[in-house]
Amino acid sequence: MIATKLRYERVIELVEQLIADAGSAPGSRLPSRQQLAEMAGVSMISVRRALDELERAGRVTSHQGVGTFVARPRIVMEPGRTGPLLDTLRGDQAPPPLTTRMLELREGVPGTSIASALTLEPDERVWLVRRLRELGGVPAIVEQAVIPVALAPDLGLHEAELGLSLYGLLSREYGLDDDSEEQYLEVAQATRDEQRQLRLTHGARVVRLRGITSDRSGVPFDCFQQVYPADDFVFYVAGRTARRVFRGTEVRQWHVEPPGGADARAPVVSGDCPVNAAAAEVAR
Repeated sequence: MIATKLRYERVIELVEQLIADAGSAPGSRLPSRQQLAEMAGVSMISVRRALDELERAGRVTSHQGVGTFVARPRIVMEPGRTGPLLDTLRGDQAPPPLTTRMLELREGVPGTSIASALTLEPDERVWLVRRLRELGGVPAIVEQAVIPVALAPDLGLHEAELGLSLYGLLSREYGLDDDSEEQYLEVAQATRDEQRQLRLTHGARVVRLRGITSDRSGVPFDCFQQVYPADDFVFYVAGRTARRVFRGTEVRQWHVEPPGGADARAPVVSGDCPVNAAAAEVAR
């Protein structure tokens, strides 16, 4: 017995056929919802469900009051893979050129969760490094690294090198080698700063990845956060035994405060200062 397609499935098949027949490039506009309903001979309810399914799958993107468009192919990200950022990206095509924009570099005092994860006393100083990673000139990832000042005392003097490989710098200058990571991933609504930095619309969702990196001797040296537009990335994770330094419920207060409150000195770097880097050399 041949199963009969549901109405919304007929719409999905129609849209996929329209994209294939026209060889539509990302950003190409699709027929309106009313036109799709007439073409498929279904109700608007079926069209809405079909487009919702296609949007969740990353095939289309909808803008209220504007229309529905062919989406860019999602980038496959392997967050557990060590090495340069470009090595963690997967896809049918070579990734676009990668550049780094420094947003902030300063000393501060870690929040409770970060102090616990890095085994620091509450008043011990840390470096806060925030960077924006762009793929092909398009903002793609907002990164934050928190590193104990005691482990990298003069990190602020290496501002220019922070546009290249952060972990390469930590290994070369301070003997801190990326050996293991633990990660906590959640999907949430983008903050105002994330909307601005990643050029997202109000209400857009992001994937927020938080974690801790340890060296070969098990010393934790970086509490990191990476924020990705949820509609642009998918994530591939291969399991292995974890050290369980922290749990998902322990990632509250994932922030760094100025060491002296309102009287704290200005950050070493603050703003949107571009730092271009060769794609092969850029890492977390």
